[in-house]
Amino acid sequence: MRNPELPTRRRRAQPLSNNRSKERAFLVGIEYSSRSSRTGSPKRASLTEGAIAARDAQSNGSAKHATALRFSPEESLQELSSLAISAGAEIAGEFLQRRDKPDPATLIGRGKLEEIAGAAASVSADLLIFDHDLTASQQRNIETVVHTRVVDRTQLILDIFARHARTREGQLQVELAQLEYLLPRLGGRGVEMSQLAGGIGTRGPGETQLETDRRKIYRRIRHVKQQIENVRRIRAQQRQRRESVPIATVALVGYTNAGKSTLFNALTQSQVVASPRMFATLDPTIRAVTLPSRRKALLSDTVGFIRTLPHTLVSAFRATLEEVQRAALILHVSDASSELSAEQDAQVERVLQELGAEGKPRLRVMNKLDLLPPARKQTLLDGADSIPISAAKGIGLSTLLDRVDQMLSEDPVRLVQLRIPQKEGKVLALLEARARIYGRDYRDGLVELEAEAPESVVRRVQPFVIQPENLNGPATKKR
Repeated sequence: MRNPELPTRRRRAQPLSNNRSKERAFLVGIEYSSRSSRTGSPKRASLTEGAIAARDAQSNGSAKHATALRFSPEESLQELSSLAISAGAEIAGEFLQRRDKPDPATLIGRGKLEEIAGAAASVSADLLIFDHDLTASQQRNIETVVHTRVVDRTQLILDIFARHARTREGQLQVELAQLEYLLPRLGGRGVEMSQLAGGIGTRGPGETQLETDRRKIYRRIRHVKQQIENVRRIRAQQRQRRESVPIATVALVGYTNAGKSTLFNALTQSQVVASPRMFATLDPTIRAVTLPSRRKALLSDTVGFIRTLPHTLVSAFRATLEEVQRAALILHVSDASSELSAEQDAQVERVLQELGAEGKPRLRVMNKLDLLPPARKQTLLDGADSIPISAAKGIGLSTLLDRVDQMLSEDPVRLVQLRIPQKEGKVLALLEARARIYGRDYRDGLVELEAEAPESVVRRVQPFVIQPENLNGPATKKR
C-alpha cells in the first residue's frame, strides 16, 4: 500500500508496441525532503541536485551553492526521459518517489523497489533507469530485488556519448570516461571474483580476479590517456598555426539541445548534424565565418552541457573543450523557449567555471525566438550582453554577427585609401572579397579606392596605400 506520508506518483503504463527493436525503459525519479535545523520547516529538493549542492558547499567551504537554481523532480524526470530516448530507448513508464532521506542500501527502500518491480514487469520493461548516480552495492542490491537490468544517470549519458561519437578522438574520450566510471564499480561482482590458482614458486593466496581486472583497466586507461595526449598535442600544433594568423576563434557553448549546431550551420553554411535529440554533437567542428567587416573568424561547435554532467566526461573531453578555454569570445546559446532556461544557464556556468573559462568575454544568445508567444518576445530586447535570435528561421543573425564583429579585437579594421594599377587584378579581387569599398575612381590606368579592410589585408596591399602626405597628389580625383 502507498504510504500517505510519502506520496508517490506513477505514470500510467503505456501499451506495448509491436516494434520490439527498442529497449523498453522504466524511469525512476526521487525527491527527498529534509527539515531545516534553524526553522524546522521542510525543504524539498531533488536527490541529485541536493546531493550536488551539498558536495559543492562542502568542497568550497560554504553553502553558497546550496541555494542554486534547481530542477524540480518532475522536470528532472522529463529530462531523463529525453536522455533515454536519445539512447534509443522506448519509455514504458515512470515512477517518482518522495521520501525523507535516501536509503543507503537501495536508495529508495526495499518496499518501493518491490512495487517498482511489479510496475516494470507489467509493461515488460527491459531495464530500469534511475535519475541518480548509484554505487556498485546499490546497483547490485536493486538488481537483486527487481530482477531487471539497472542503469544510473551517468551510465546512461556515457551510453549516449558512445552511440554518437564518430571520430577516433571522440571514441577515445568516451572510452576513457567509461573506464574511469567502471573502475570503482568492480568490487562485489560475486563469483566472478574468485581467486586465480598460484603456480609453482608462487603458491599462496594468489591474485584475485578483481585485482587482475583492475590491472587491465589501469593499463588500458594509461594507453587511452597517452593517445588522447597525442590528440591534444596535434590540436595544440593546429591551434598554434591558427594563432600565428590573426584569426579569432568564437566558441559556441550551451545546454544540450539549445540549438548550437543549428546556429553553427546557419552562420557557416555547413551541414553539421542538428538533431532535437540530446548530445547529437560530440565531435568538435571548426569552420570559418565572414564577419560584416569582412574579417574572418573561426566558429567552434562543442559538446552540449547538462545538469550533473559527469566529472569523468569533463575530464575526458578536456582536449575538446580546450577550444572553449582558448577562444577569444564565447557565445552562450540559451533556449529562450524553455521554462528551465535560467536553471540550464546556471548549469552551463558551473561547467565553464570548472574549465576555468568563466572570465572569457561572453555574449548570451537567446535562441528559438520563433517559438515564443508575442508577449514574451517583447521582453527579449537586445542588451549589452545578450541578443535574441532564431537560428532555425534566420532571425537576428545579421545583428548577431555585427555584435560579434564589435567584440573581437583580433585583426582590427582600418580605413585606407589606395591607388592601384588596373592590371593588378589579384589585388583588386582581394579587396573586393575582403574589404568594404566606400569609393572608387578610375584615372590614367589607375583605380583609387577608399576602403575599410582588416589589418592583415592592409599589410598585403601596403605598396598601394596612399600616404597622408600624398592624398592631394595629381592622381587624386574628388568623388
